Amino acid sequence: QVQLVESGGGLVQPGGSLRLACAASGSIFSINAVGWYRLAPGKGRELVARMISATTQYGDPVKGRFTISRDNAKNTVYLQMNALKPEDTAVYYCNQIIRTTDQQTAEYWGQGTPVTVSS
Repeated sequence: QVQLVESGGGLVQPGGSLRLACAASGSIFSINAVGWYRLAPGKGRELVARMISATTQYGDPVKGRFTISRDNAKNTVYLQMNALKPEDTAVYYCNQIIRTTDQQTAEYWGQGTPVTVSS
């Protein structure tokens, strides 16, 4: 059993910063990939950032402003969000591809954390 718990969302003014965190716990053997997606009202799910090994990929709207990172010792992935804009308002979801100790690989999702950018 694996759980992902997100934290760090909230209300921030335009131009401000937030850091999201997603901690994985449970019967983890290895974490193969990590990522963040977002879902805004009236829009489909959008890739924000993902990391496979040392390779990172960012959605075009966030390039140069957001940074994904991970702490392997803590099984935690972070999303540093700078220069936030109102259009970044969304619920942000953590996604991890995890191999468990019984050697099964599956995709897991966090519960979602809301980010609101508004003055």
